[in-house]
Amino acid sequence: MTSLKPHTPIAEANLDHDEKLIILMLQKVDRIKFRLSSVTNAEGVTPQQYNILRILRGAGEKGLPTLEIGNRMLEQSPGITRLIDRLELKKLVERKRTKEDRRMVHCIITKNGIKVLNKLEKPISDFHAEVTADLTDKEIEQFISNLSKL
Repeated sequence: MTSLKPHTPIAEANLDHDEKLIILMLQKVDRIKFRLSSVTNAEGVTPQQYNILRILRGAGEKGLPTLEIGNRMLEQSPGITRLIDRLELKKLVERKRTKEDRRMVHCIITKNGIKVLNKLEKPISDFHAEVTADLTDKEIEQFISNLSKL
């Protein structure tokens, strides 16, 4: 792969189109993740913890086992148990054994976890709007379609 000087814009770099695409996507995803962290950190959670809280809210009162949460994560994380441990320490998640099988433990979002999600709802919505501000609805739809092909 061709090396890039830090000041060389990707669009002007002597790279194949596929290299430019991958590099630009990685750069943009990194910037989006950094900005998302600043939004979620305001409520004391990481983006991954926020993702777990959303998954558990969607799961309802029964909750989900750890492996299922891991399968639903936006980013695969080998440390899912540690992430849930931290949420449990913050009293945003609790673990309960199921009545049907006492060996099975489900994670359930707490009222405090719901409060955190509610507080983050508008900042996250504003963040989404900020990220896509320069795109029309049609461009967003086309971008989604193109990304789905990768």
